[in-house]
Amino acid sequence: MRPTARQVAELANVSVATVSYVLSGRDRPVAPETRRRVLDAARQLGYTPDQAARSLRRRRTQRVCLVLSSLGGVPTDERLATDLHEMADARGYSVITLAVYSEARAKAAVDVLRGGVADGALVNVTGGHLTPEMIAGLAAAGLPMVVLSNEDGLEGCDVVRTPEAEACEEAVAHLLARGRRRIAFLAHRHELYRERPAGRILGYTRALDRHGVPDRIITSGADDRVSAYQTATELLRSADRPDAIFAASDRAAISAIWAARDAGLRVPDDVAIVGVGNIDEGLITNPQLSTVGPLRHDYTDVVRLLFDRLQAEEAPPAREIVRPWTFLRRGSS
Repeated sequence: MRPTARQVAELANVSVATVSYVLSGRDRPVAPETRRRVLDAARQLGYTPDQAARSLRRRRTQRVCLVLSSLGGVPTDERLATDLHEMADARGYSVITLAVYSEARAKAAVDVLRGGVADGALVNVTGGHLTPEMIAGLAAAGLPMVVLSNEDGLEGCDVVRTPEAEACEEAVAHLLARGRRRIAFLAHRHELYRERPAGRILGYTRALDRHGVPDRIITSGADDRVSAYQTATELLRSADRPDAIFAASDRAAISAIWAARDAGLRVPDDVAIVGVGNIDEGLITNPQLSTVGPLRHDYTDVVRLLFDRLQAEEAPPAREIVRPWTFLRRGSS
């Protein structure tokens, strides 16, 4: 026979309500010793909450949705997913993931979320497929959301922003200060089709403008390692090769280091290379990769915003936080 919450309460010598507070992850004041007794009793009895019954009572799914641009193993997405899973586990939620890499996938994701597949969503989508209007529509329909984006016009949800343009401008200014004048920018494809420059490409162009450097060498190549290697190889073997490469992702920058070596060039003597993201792999390249990004990858503050929304008695007003970015100078520049 399946153990009950009442049996856990009796074994731990607490009320059934206290068992519910501890095992649901709700933010209620429970003494650490009491919490430990409840968890020990639950483990001893083999008790797990009946999520289906709880969901029916609350008219909730006890699920949250992670919405990403792809499932391609982007290191920052992996860290975000890990932090979301860990906090969801602690609060009795499960996690589902949607990939939005096209307009059709964006429309499908909106339909799924409108259909009530999850109680809330954490959104980290680039490329413009999931528009601010779509996000506003989901928020207006009552879906709690936290969105990582620098886009304007995001309403009805919590927004997490990063000063990408400023940090990237600092990186390019560093290259210019070191005497580099032909600096190539390896962009994500979606960055090339914006009406106005923004984010990483804006930081690149703004630094060149402020230092009076007219040359703009902007090409795609930051979306995957193979494209980055091929693009960097073509650039570095041209007659008027660049003396620096600023890549919009660390993965692309690391591929550029390999391309430089294969072209018989020294990094940074012949060509300086800088990436974006501050992934751990940049610490084991030779030389270590100079990069732009957060000092550390920890998204617990971002994830907590979502669960604060889900567990609030009344929806809090939309909040906005800024996560700092910086330029980290290492051996490759």
